[in-house]
Amino acid sequence: MTLVAFDFDGTLSEAEMLVALGERYGVAEAIGDITARAMRGELSYAESLRERAAMLEGLPDHEAAAAYEETALRRGAADVLERLQDAGHTTAILTGGFTPGVEAALERDGASVDRIVANDLPTADGELTGEVEGPLIEGTKDDALADLCTEYGADLATTVAVGDGANDLPMLKAAGHAVGFEPKDAVEPHCDDVVTTMDALEGLFERTGLLD
Repeated sequence: MTLVAFDFDGTLSEAEMLVALGERYGVAEAIGDITARAMRGELSYAESLRERAAMLEGLPDHEAAAAYEETALRRGAADVLERLQDAGHTTAILTGGFTPGVEAALERDGASVDRIVANDLPTADGELTGEVEGPLIEGTKDDALADLCTEYGADLATTVAVGDGANDLPMLKAAGHAVGFEPKDAVEPHCDDVVTTMDALEGLFERTGLLD
């Protein structure tokens, strides 16, 4: 059994959830600019996440829920997840994005993973508070990956991590096999392999023996 961990926004999904939320509040461009800087490693992820979440203070719950429901997997992502699970591997999503969006995207395509480690945007009085909470704000994905290895009895040295942005670097560096999915320039040098489609990722997993 191999533990295979995926980033979500920009990897399993083309969308950036915070940008989608921002579109419903007129702040998408500003959020997108901060997101791009964070993914390039120009500012800390925790700082960028809190700054972007603060821009959403007052967004009605129903608008946030609608944005989450629009979150979708990339074409072919559900097939990759299903084949990994059928082969007996453990799958996880480690994302600084938000649990409702991940769950909505998986449900739409009838997909599932063994564990989702994500953040959340709390609400009060029917609106987002502008705060953010969860394990992947200050916490990093290498620690989350190590915790999952302990939980599932997996060997960290044989894990596979798939990601694209600067906040994925800790898990990409910690994993036994680092795969960049359209990785940012600062990320690519740390990847053992680079792919740009889910079909290519599936082919890589076949060549490396993860999939028959």
